[in-house]
Amino acid sequence: MKQIHKYFTIQTLLVVVVLLLPAIVHAQDPAPGDPDAPIDGGLSLLVAAGVGYGVKKIHGKKRKQESDK
Repeated sequence: MKQIHKYFTIQTLLVVVVLLLPAIVHAQDPAPGDPDAPIDGGLSLLVAAGVGYGVKKIHGKKRKQESDK
């Protein structure tokens, strides 16, 4: 019975969070003279992180293949 209660509590909490999230998270209005939102700063960091992660994965696979020989 406790398992059902725990599942119901988690499910109810999740529904409440999903329903209230749009009310909590709002984007700011753009500045009066600048209608375009800049996307370069965050996007370039994400691309750099993706490239770094790819290089790390390739380096790890090469190292593993060398150790298996």
